[in-house]
Order: sequence, then structure tokens, then C-alpha cells
Amino acid sequence: MAHRDPKSLTAALPGIMRILQRFSPQLSKQKALLIVSFVALMAEIFLHLLEPWPLKFIFDYILVAGFRPESLGIPLLSKLSPFALLTGLTLGLVAIALLRATAAYFSVVGMALAASNVLTEIRSELYSHLQNLSLSFHHKAKSGDLITRVTSDIERLREVTVMAVLPLIAHSLTLAGMIFVMFWLNWELALIAVAVFPLFIFFTTRLTKRIRQVVRSQRQREGAMAATAAESIGAIKVVQALSLQNMLESNFSGHNRQSLKESAKAQKLAAGLERMVELLVGIATALVLWRGVQLVLAKAITPGDLLVFVNYLRIAFKPMRQLAKYTGQIAKAAASGERILDVLDTVPEIRDSRGAMDAPPLLGGVRFENVTFAYEPTKRTLHNINFEVQPGQHVALVGPSGGGKSTLVSLLLRLYDPLEGRILVDGHDLREYKVQSIRQQISVVLQDSILFAASVRDNIAYGCLGASDQAIEQAARLANAHDFIMELPEGYETILGERGATLSGGQRQRISIARAAIRQAAIAILDEPTTGLDNENEHAVNEALDRLTQKCTTFVVSHNLRAVKQADLILYIEDGQILEQGTHQELLHLSGRYSAMYALKSAGNSHESPHVETRFIASLKTNYLH
Repeated sequence: MAHRDPKSLTAALPGIMRILQRFSPQLSKQKALLIVSFVALMAEIFLHLLEPWPLKFIFDYILVAGFRPESLGIPLLSKLSPFALLTGLTLGLVAIALLRATAAYFSVVGMALAASNVLTEIRSELYSHLQNLSLSFHHKAKSGDLITRVTSDIERLREVTVMAVLPLIAHSLTLAGMIFVMFWLNWELALIAVAVFPLFIFFTTRLTKRIRQVVRSQRQREGAMAATAAESIGAIKVVQALSLQNMLESNFSGHNRQSLKESAKAQKLAAGLERMVELLVGIATALVLWRGVQLVLAKAITPGDLLVFVNYLRIAFKPMRQLAKYTGQIAKAAASGERILDVLDTVPEIRDSRGAMDAPPLLGGVRFENVTFAYEPTKRTLHNINFEVQPGQHVALVGPSGGGKSTLVSLLLRLYDPLEGRILVDGHDLREYKVQSIRQQISVVLQDSILFAASVRDNIAYGCLGASDQAIEQAARLANAHDFIMELPEGYETILGERGATLSGGQRQRISIARAAIRQAAIAILDEPTTGLDNENEHAVNEALDRLTQKCTTFVVSHNLRAVKQADLILYIEDGQILEQGTHQELLHLSGRYSAMYALKSAGNSHESPHVETRFIASLKTNYLH
């Protein structure tokens, strides 16, 4: 999904057309604002072209040849005194400036409002789309890059629309209008005026290309600085523990100094470009004056005509100078727009099928029929999975790490769809139901208990939006969380840090259990819910889990012997296959892999020994593979 910034507006045109076509529904909603902005823009351009004309009349009909109102050819003005005509023309200058400022205001505000409305809608659509894209997309994408698309890329489009697109249109039309008027007044002077344009284009193109290269390098340095800062701040505990501050500061400072050098170089090149433009303006003005005065003396043009030429000439080079800058900005914005479209055009792998219906209240019966799944086409994660669970039963998934246990419960949540086979809930294929209507009836407690930077109350209520205060407190009590919540500074209104960092692991897990409990779901998924907890917290969490799972079908991924022994069905999964299934006693009688695992864990007290799983795998290789 990477896009390099286009080097020119021409290179960016396909992307610009793609953006306009994709966002045409949003643009059509802003038709009134866009029309107002365009009409105001045309008025501004006309008034800009009109600005030097009062001065022309003052020179031609008042200063140079004396007051000759009859030469104006306007009967009404021929009756005015010199003072009255002079006053009218000077007031006309003020009126033109005032009207032009007003037109410019409405043009900019209209475009800004239209752009803000369109891009706000696009940002909301982009965020919503990201929320619904499949996990496979998010696993491959970089979260920082996605955040940049939602924030910086959208903001770049907003800024460029007002700060570059509108001025580019205005300057282009103004320049075209000035050249037309100059040729209308005198073609010879007009040719002299535009003769320096090729030189201007040559120098501007070369210097702008060098500036863009330096700026691109500077942006890469800034990206490296941002990456260093984000990584060190995100892992500040490790940084401080390993005393990495000096090394990271040196790395950051090196990128910072280089960025400063490249910024200074870009400023020097930009200053050189401006001085070059001023020199070309001086040359063009001198040539026009040299020939223009001769034409005035020959009565071919009036002094006022020459004044208009010089005025237009000095104004015209400003749009020319800005065109390169604006086209570069628009080209970069086109890259941002395409980055946004890349996400919006990504089709979620998991979506409601045609005719999908809302799932009725679930009872909790689950059946896997010949289910096969792979993250990558060349390697299957699960192969030919078959089992059935009755409503209210507890299922334990055990086996070596990486065997496919968490993947199996992810399929039940429909975070992924199987490549082959089907998953039935209460006798119906999951794909017959709308995705959200299934997920809303499944409670989940993960090993890494994710909490949000919100109040404790809100974090629990996320399990059932709109839950009452009474229901929230009941869920907290069920999860053994109420007492410690009441000891927090603001109780249930206490704002938690990012990812719940202000709480201990056991406290975070109990709030996660409360969030699962308030849903009162027919199915619960517990994925290593007690891993990493001390004995006291593990005991409190286990009590809460027992209450949570009393009346629902439960899938437990765990190495905890207590949770495994009590299960109605144990699935021993290794290398993506169910090698053994049955109750605890049934599997012990088989004297197979589960029995070997249980013996090793019982002997080693596995929740305290980090090497038991390694020993277990080695034992399996010795006993079963030789």
C-alpha cells in the first residue's frame, strides 16, 4: 500500500482523477458551497485584473494630457469636474480592493467549509472501515501507518484544498486573464513580457526539483526521529531498565541535526529561487519599459496602457512562482488521497453474506465440521477439526504453543472464516448470521486484558452498551472487582491510563471479566486468562471465572490444571490437529499425549516452572517419535 510522492502534477493526475471519482458522492453534497466559492473566485479574479485600470484613467485623462473628460466617451463622466473624477477613481480603487477582499473571503471560506465537510465525512468513513477490516489486514498493516492515514493524510488533503488547490486555480486563471489583456492592449509589448517566461520555467523547474529532493530527505529524517521517539516512549520501562537513554538520545540527535541541515539547505534553495524570480521580473520590466516608452512617444499606446503592462507583469510572476509550489503540494496530497483510497477500497474478508440475518438468542451448542484454516496458503494452521459441544458444557483446549488453540476460538468469534468445512452454532452455520449479532452474544476474556483510556464504569459497560449502573456494579461484584474499584480515587468514575496501565495485572483482568459478565452471553471464550498472575490474583480471577461461566458454554485455552480437569471436554491440539479428545479421566486412560503432558505438569507444578512446556515437547519427541 506504499505510495511514493509524485514528482509533478502531471504524474499525479491519474491519482487525482481516481480521488475525485471515488469521493464524488461526498462532493455532490457540497454543491451549493462549491458554486458559491467558484462564483466568488471568478469575481476575485475579475477585480484583480481591474485593479490597475483606475490608475490608467488617472494617468491618461487627468495627469498626462490635462483633464479631457470628453475623451472618455462616457457622457455621464464628461460632466464631472477634474476633482470629482479624481475622487471617483480613487474611491474606485478602494471599492475594488474592498470587493476583491470580500470575494476572496467568500471563496476561501466556501471552499474551506466544503473541504472540511467532505473530509470529515471521509475520515469517519475511513475510521469505520478500519474498524471492520479483517484481522488478517491489521496483522499485515502497521498501526502507525494506519493512524497516519486517518490523521495526517486527511489533514494534508484539507490543508492543500484551501492552501494550494484554490490558489492554483486562482493564479492560473489570473495569469491567463493578464496575458489576454496584455495582448489585447499591444501584442508587441505582450510578446516582450512573456519572452522571459521560458527562462522562468527552466530555473523554477530545476530549483524546485532540488528543493523537493531535499525536503523528501528531510521528511525521511523526521520519520526516523518519530520512529525513535515512539519506540523509546512506548518501551520506556525497558529503556530505563537497560540504561539505553544515552544511546537513543544520540541516535535521535543525529537525525535531528541532519534534518536541520537539510531544512537550511531547502531554505537556501527557496531563497535562491525567489531572488532569481525577482531578477527575471526586473529584466522583463526593463525591456517592457524600454520598448513601451518608445510606443508611448509614438502615440501607439497611452501611458496608462504602459502602466497596466508593468503592473500586470510584476503581478504575473507571483502566480508563476507559486505554481510550482502549489503543484508540488497537490501532487503530494494526491499521494495521501491514494493512501486513503487504498484502505477504503480494501474489502473486508469477514463480512455479512447476502441474506444474512440477525442471530436469535443463542443456546450455546457448537459444532465444528471438517474445519480447515490457514493464515498463509502454503501452511495450514488447523486441519480437519471435528467436535461437538452441548449448551452449557465447558471445553478445554490444550497442547503445545502454536498448535492452533487460539486460532480455533478466533474462528468461533468469526474473526476469520475457515477455508474448508463449517462452524455451526445451535445447528446453524455462523455465516447465516450477521457478524455483529454473533459477536454480541459471545463474552471474551483474553490473556492480555485490554482496557481503554476511559472510566472504570465505561470500560465495564463496553461489554453491554447502555447498561445500567446497577448492572455494572453487579458485574464488578461477580468479577471480584467492586472492592478495589471503590478504593480508587474516583471509584467507578476513575479514568484509567492507556491500556489500563495504572492498574495491576490482576485488577485489569478482573475488570475484563466484569466486562464479559455484563454481556450475559451464551458462549464465553477464555484465552489464557490467568497467565502471569500471582497466586492471590489468580485465586481471585479463578473465582470470578467460575461465576462467569456457570450458565454458559465455555471454551478455555489454558495450561492451568484446575481449569483443564474440570472441563466436560478436553481437546488436545498439536500442529493444527485434534489428536485426542474426551474428559480428563478418558484421556488419562489413553496414556497418550495428554496423559504425558498432565504427568509432566503435575510433577513440575507448571504454573510456576517456565521450562515445563519445553520438557513436555522433548518428552513427546522421545516417547512418540522414536
